[in-house]
Amino acid sequence: MERFGVANKMLFVMRERAAIQSDDESPTAKLVRAAQAGDREAFGQLYQSYGAMVHGILLARVPFAEVDDLVQEVFLAAFRNLKDLRDRRTFGGWLAMIARNRAHDFHRERRVTEELDETIACHSTETVEALEVLRLMDNLPEAYRETLILRFVEGMSGAEIAARTGLTPASVRVNIHRGMRQLRLLARQTGEVK
Repeated sequence: MERFGVANKMLFVMRERAAIQSDDESPTAKLVRAAQAGDREAFGQLYQSYGAMVHGILLARVPFAEVDDLVQEVFLAAFRNLKDLRDRRTFGGWLAMIARNRAHDFHRERRVTEELDETIACHSTETVEALEVLRLMDNLPEAYRETLILRFVEGMSGAEIAARTGLTPASVRVNIHRGMRQLRLLARQTGEVK
């Protein structure tokens, strides 16, 4: 009889280990676990995988000139707080929230800056058109603006946006569709973009 007790305990332990391992099956979760254990190379790979997402989220919310510095701040905050992340599978959504919060904090801070006149810089026609589109996007609701920037500026697919931000694929499709419709309407109204 005691054999069954030991066998059942072993089976229980094996099932528990399998459940824990199945939670961490994704490559991202494995990298998060390694980074939480102090592996800087794993964190570097997370940076490579999620850098475009963070850049896009910030680009949707703060002035272009500030984005690169804020990307670094977001990843530094993530590195410092990674040990507090309980569910490794939610890393993308957690990181996206850090980026959104950092953008919000940026606007609360009073920074004294002086902008240069745009005529000083030499821009190509493509750059000028891209800046016009980004200015138009500032008039879109935040959800549409963020999704469009991740898709068209950062080059992420709809599935990548959903996986990395924690949005559902359906939400991403709706945000892109409605955002593009509003962007076209704005472009026609202002006559800025053809």
